[in-house]
Amino acid sequence: MMKFNRILLKLSGESLMGAQKYGIDVTRVESYARQIKEIAEMGIQIGIVIGGGNIFRGLSGTNKGFDRVKGDSMGMLATVINSLALSSALDNENCRNKVLTAIRMEPIGEFYSKAKAIEYLENGYVTIFSAGTGNPYFTTDTGSSLRAIEIEADAMLKGTRVDGIYTADPEKDPTATKFEKITYDEIYNKGLKVMDLTATTMCKENQTHDSQEALEEGQQPPFHRHEQTHTKEVLNRLAKAIGHLQAVKNMVERGEDCSQ
Repeated sequence: MMKFNRILLKLSGESLMGAQKYGIDVTRVESYARQIKEIAEMGIQIGIVIGGGNIFRGLSGTNKGFDRVKGDSMGMLATVINSLALSSALDNENCRNKVLTAIRMEPIGEFYSKAKAIEYLENGYVTIFSAGTGNPYFTTDTGSSLRAIEIEADAMLKGTRVDGIYTADPEKDPTATKFEKITYDEIYNKGLKVMDLTATTMCKENQTHDSQEALEEGQQPPFHRHEQTHTKEVLNRLAKAIGHLQAVKNMVERGEDCSQ
């Protein structure tokens, strides 16, 4: 039995670089496209948000002298470039898809609306949400949370380079320890940089009462990050740049309940 009917997948811009130090690794994008197609063919409705850090990150631009609003606008355009790259790769795999933009830029992409997004999802289109929220000062983490809530996704999945949530960045701090499960309040109170606090707060506040209880008990809420409550096996597979897509596919094929 399928556990997820509709998911929001957050891909980091950095994951598109592959072994490169900048830009888009065509091999990596093609690999994503093949695996996304496999998941879509199983009947799962897929919404995707891609970051732009492989091209330009607004906040880092500010540190180099850019105006923050203009810098964030450049970052939003970077997400559009990445979205078009993934869309092209999906086209090559004969996987129907649409790119929706939070800022009007037809004919590059269609202007986003909830009704349009859900219509495309229900008709089997992989739907890529680009340009963040369309506003400066908001990250693509927040954009992902917002879109997941708007499209009423069953789950929000976000892959990272490490195998879970740690007390610090394990790539920089060898003493960092991993949480087996964690609540939104703990993320906030401990100041963990899992995703920005605006995104974390949105996910927490848009759960039903029953979902909040489930989260406190260490079970799976409707909106969740894979690092919080999945099993170690799923954590390890989702942490890999390519493997996290295959893990979702395998979970559904096996009919596994990810709340355990």
